[in-house]
Amino acid sequence: MTATKAPSEPTQQPAVRRPGDRIFAGTAKASGILILLVLAGVAAFLIGEAIPALVAPAEDIPGGEGLAAYIAPLILGTLLGAVLALLVATPLAVGIALYVTYYAPRRIAAAMGYVIDLLAAIPSVVYGFWGLAVLAPALRPFHQWAADTLGFIPFFAGPASTTGRTMFTVGLVLAVMILPIISAISREVFSQAPALHREAALALGATRWEMIRMAVLPYGKSGVIAGAMLGLGRALGETMAVAIVLSGGAGATLTLISNSNPSTIASNIALRFPEATGIDVNTLIASGLVLFVITLGVNMLARWVVNRRADFSGAN
Repeated sequence: MTATKAPSEPTQQPAVRRPGDRIFAGTAKASGILILLVLAGVAAFLIGEAIPALVAPAEDIPGGEGLAAYIAPLILGTLLGAVLALLVATPLAVGIALYVTYYAPRRIAAAMGYVIDLLAAIPSVVYGFWGLAVLAPALRPFHQWAADTLGFIPFFAGPASTTGRTMFTVGLVLAVMILPIISAISREVFSQAPALHREAALALGATRWEMIRMAVLPYGKSGVIAGAMLGLGRALGETMAVAIVLSGGAGATLTLISNSNPSTIASNIALRFPEATGIDVNTLIASGLVLFVITLGVNMLARWVVNRRADFSGAN
């Protein structure tokens, strides 16, 4: 009795890549390499131009106290304005995204989403003039009230500004500028929450807010963080709006409502670069290198947070 031979498994043929796939893959790879080369070129330029300021004697640096003493107040002003903008804009952007996605009627949601996205197309110089002519005078009563009532907190220590051109005003202007970025990304993420999760929550008797809290927010948390970090990057590098609104030039101070405001790195470069010569140019480029490192660090931190949160999203 002859044994029956088991049928042999079909051999897998190697996948044949079409010419279009190879061209697309090569183009994508070349684009990624090009971005890295451009980034490396910018970093090399900044480092090369900043070296004279790094090795120069302290008395040759503007202010006469050295490069670190010159840049430290600028770093504080940059971070102070950007973080304030982030704290104001993120809750508003998330609330707007949730309303547009799950509460507003379809026609109103479409119009509201279009108007909010339109804020991103307004030039920063227009935001600067709006902050200077409208927002700053409107905030003067608040500055005085904060100095009288909350003066024991370092952020609201007086005397209050009489012009309204303060770090607090700058933070609100930056918050409006980064609001459409965070809101747009949050809307996209919230709208992609798994329908089965949302429907299951509603079927179990959850209210609309409970459904959002249990099914939508856990899924979209990483997207909100990514949008917030993109907005933070925009706020860190904003130039014209800050230069127009802020009455800067003071040393390192945490107060938000007085005339003594530290400037930001970007606005300081924009205001001083046209008249700078010699070592002053290298000093400004060195401060630009610091801003480059801060922005790169923020983006890397955002990528790490997003990748870490992806393993714990509500969709898993």
